[in-house]
Amino acid sequence: MVGKFFRKPTEQDGERVPPGQHLTKGFPVLTYGATPQVSTDEWEFRVWGLAKPVTFTWSDFLALPQHEFTADFHCVTRWSKLDVKWTGIKVTDFMKLIEVDAKADYVMEHCYGGYTTNISMKDFVLEENFFAFQVFGEPLPAEHGGPLRLVVPHLYAWKSAKWINGLEFLEREELGFWERNGYHRRGEPWAEERYSN
Repeated sequence: MVGKFFRKPTEQDGERVPPGQHLTKGFPVLTYGATPQVSTDEWEFRVWGLAKPVTFTWSDFLALPQHEFTADFHCVTRWSKLDVKWTGIKVTDFMKLIEVDAKADYVMEHCYGGYTTNISMKDFVLEENFFAFQVFGEPLPAEHGGPLRLVVPHLYAWKSAKWINGLEFLEREELGFWERNGYHRRGEPWAEERYSN
């Protein structure tokens, strides 16, 4: 496969590419199950758990400050894509809209299609994390998680949940779909946290 679809990192790329990764020439799509097709008219985003319950519409989200982001993207299946250009909303801006109990140390990301993944508050509430609705200047296609996905550049991409539609704030860690099925609880690429021990 190396050559046609992937290439080995060069010395120039080396500091940006985690161990065991190859650079992709495209933007692979990996999805478990069917790809949800959700229109922005029917899309909703809920917050609950150790937070004041609230539901946002698509227009509520788009009313937040929008930013351009360029971030490297690392998949646990050993490919990386450098300099992905996104448009979206900072997690830190979104967090200003909601009331979260100080006891909340973890977040469960919920998605259309039933997918879930867990993340610590420490990893979640960072300035470089964002909700993306465009990639390379175009609306985010469904196969890449549209209409909205979370992007957490410092963790493997399964933590950047596609089709995200809710956040459940938790006092203790609970495992999401892939974490229950053998993936690492955190997923830090530079430490190669691919699978649970």
